[in-house]
Amino acid sequence: MDLLQLLQSLLWQESHSHRVAYFIPFIVTLLLALILLFLLKPNRGGKLNLPPSPPKLPIIGNLHQLGSLPHRSLQALSNQHGPLMFLHLGCAPTLVVSSPEMVREMIKSHDIIFANRVRTTAVDIFLNGSTDLVFAPYGEHWRKVKKLCVQELLSPDRVQSFQFLKEEEVDILVKKIRCSCLEGKPVNLSEMLVNVTNNIIFRTIVGQRNEEEEEDDALTGVTLRLKRTYKEIDAFFELVIKEHKNKMLTTLGGQSNQENFVEILLQLQEDGMLDFDLNQDSIKAILLDMFVGTTDTSITTMEWAMAELMKRPIIMKKAQEEVREVVGRKSKVVVNDVNQMCYLKCIIKETLRLHPPVPFLVPRETSASARLGGYDIPCKTRVYVNSWAIHRDPKFWEKAEEFLPERFSSNNNPMDFIGKDFQYIPFGGGRRVCPGMSAGLATVEFVLANLLYWFDWELPGSAEELDMSEVFGLAIHKKVPLHLAATPYYPLNL
Repeated sequence: MDLLQLLQSLLWQESHSHRVAYFIPFIVTLLLALILLFLLKPNRGGKLNLPPSPPKLPIIGNLHQLGSLPHRSLQALSNQHGPLMFLHLGCAPTLVVSSPEMVREMIKSHDIIFANRVRTTAVDIFLNGSTDLVFAPYGEHWRKVKKLCVQELLSPDRVQSFQFLKEEEVDILVKKIRCSCLEGKPVNLSEMLVNVTNNIIFRTIVGQRNEEEEEDDALTGVTLRLKRTYKEIDAFFELVIKEHKNKMLTTLGGQSNQENFVEILLQLQEDGMLDFDLNQDSIKAILLDMFVGTTDTSITTMEWAMAELMKRPIIMKKAQEEVREVVGRKSKVVVNDVNQMCYLKCIIKETLRLHPPVPFLVPRETSASARLGGYDIPCKTRVYVNSWAIHRDPKFWEKAEEFLPERFSSNNNPMDFIGKDFQYIPFGGGRRVCPGMSAGLATVEFVLANLLYWFDWELPGSAEELDMSEVFGLAIHKKVPLHLAATPYYPLNL
């Protein structure tokens, strides 16, 4: 190394040592600040003790973990991370509740905080600013709308007053199935259940049959209407309301027989006896609730019940024996008969346990921060109760994956739907329990009783070949429609 290189080397070392020395105080200060921040932050209460959470991705959070059947995917994740699980669905903080204990604590200790609904642009548009019952925020307006619906639309007397509609529509259903029998054709029972339910609901709410049935399309009539744009739905209800207003004007004294929900609501609006403003937007939002809330849930319950019975001939035989013994040799099934069909009611309860139509119930949102299960739940957290997972929890249900209607017999388990038994919540619980469950169940019971009374049923193939796979949507339907061979049953004196 020559002299010049040696001098350059020495100068570089000296210069470098000065630079290092210059940065040492800064580095030490930065490290001390980071250590102090780490030590002091928990003491200031800045870090929340959130429930366990699976790893998430940037931007989408945990959305990629939902899969095509979210109720099953989230059950599997809850088995790993616990009954309270904190997710980010996109940018939305979300709590998934998957145990009866946590549901009990949520409803018993924090029901008001957890009684709010998620407010989205879509809900505001379709339900006119959430002025309905199902998605309205918890508060005075919601309480008044709930009181109106429970007392005027969904009371036992009102439900009974519409019984003749069910009888007429079920008679039409029975005749259609008999025609298929004469032609030697299997019955697309899934499609027929859609049609009969749509017509019952359509007549109850609007006062006329749904005349848009198409034999080759199960999603017909009003269901199709509700899948269209807001403008079309809004225009449909505007027309319905206008027609009924004109009908009321032409009726003597402006008084209507109130044969459907539209006329009941319009009469209440005209009388001005309510303690809140029941305007046209609120009426349309309530009517939409009734359409959406009662069609899919009733259809899926009947479809799954018949599918489960077809897989289990012994249970089917027992159910038919009860139905036919109660009805006897009468020419029709009447509502008082259904009230005596205890085993049929057990079948429906067990169907709702294994196949709750809305597996996450209706999403809630916290209106304030809360402590649940020892964890911090921030304000504005979306809450999904996985009733599907709760209903299959082996800690609370013996042989949880098996279809056993006897578990609900009064001697074994007098459990009911009203949401007080937190391991069984097909209609929710607390302040937000579904107010229309009795009306929906009345339809399910009556239709199933008639199907079991008037026909013997067979599968085109074996019970093992019956496809029980699901498809996720507004409700969990069978992925493959239920096609059955029916044989008419005739009592001896008919």
